Amino acid sequence: MTDDWQLFRGDGRPRDVAWPEPPPWRRFEAPGTRAPAAPFPYVISDADRDVVNTALLLHRPLLVTGKPGTGKSSLARAVARELRLGEVLHWPVNSRTTLADGLYHYDAVGRLRDASMRRGPDDAADGDGDIGDYLRLGPLGTALLPAAKPRVLLVDELDKGDIDLPNDLLTVFEEGRYEIPELARLKESEVRVRVTGSDRKVTVAHGVVRCRTFPVVVVTSNGEREFPPAFLRRCVRLDLKQPGAEQLREIVSLHLGPLTEEAERLIADFLDLRDGQNRELATDQLLNAVHLRSTAVRMPYETLRETVLQSLDDVDA
Repeated sequence: MTDDWQLFRGDGRPRDVAWPEPPPWRRFEAPGTRAPAAPFPYVISDADRDVVNTALLLHRPLLVTGKPGTGKSSLARAVARELRLGEVLHWPVNSRTTLADGLYHYDAVGRLRDASMRRGPDDAADGDGDIGDYLRLGPLGTALLPAAKPRVLLVDELDKGDIDLPNDLLTVFEEGRYEIPELARLKESEVRVRVTGSDRKVTVAHGVVRCRTFPVVVVTSNGEREFPPAFLRRCVRLDLKQPGAEQLREIVSLHLGPLTEEAERLIADFLDLRDGQNRELATDQLLNAVHLRSTAVRMPYETLRETVLQSLDDVDA
């Protein structure tokens, strides 16, 4: 096996290289280009599909648990794409996330700064300007806007958030509404504010946002901690298992075409590492490995195993 698969050699010599084609799932659209004609289907069992539909029919949040790489986040995108519900509103959660972060952000400092810069003899005493220019709805706040068809909201890794965050979400999920105090106390009955992900503006009346149809809420969790019973009672729960051999074959063939001997070998090795040796591996690692072995330029098999199929819980440097 030669080293001609290597783009970077570390010898300090500049060279022109033919840039490799990315894997299908790592292709990004440039402005004005067309989306793929046939998006990848989401591989899901009949039982799990029934759970998803139960949440949709009941207009309840879907709490999806499972190990990394089981397709928790991808499920939200699959629902949005298949039901034509627009782009997924993504709310990643960390230890500092609060309910207000998901609802809206008010840039009070920016408003005061701009007011002081433009204040003149004819300005109002406070020189406020349009408050709507300094307020943007967050992912949760945007999802709760009134609309005939719901938006899909992905609340990603809720178990990484503050212990009180699930309880804070209960009232919003139950009532489908929230108040923006900065707008509620204004004299104007209607204010135009921006939404997450764009500069589009929507009208908020009397400082209250109330949904017409409850959004499709997909809450993911890696199972790092338990949630309060009151929160669990208001969710439909789905536990995604690691895909078995047949599901892996289906996933690989859907993304990369008919299975080759190399792909079958990698699937067998992946299952041995994951199930036989209890290594923490994600399905996308298998897809990466098969993609590399299916290209014209190949790295040695052992190098592939040591790099692409490295255990997620291997912290040794």
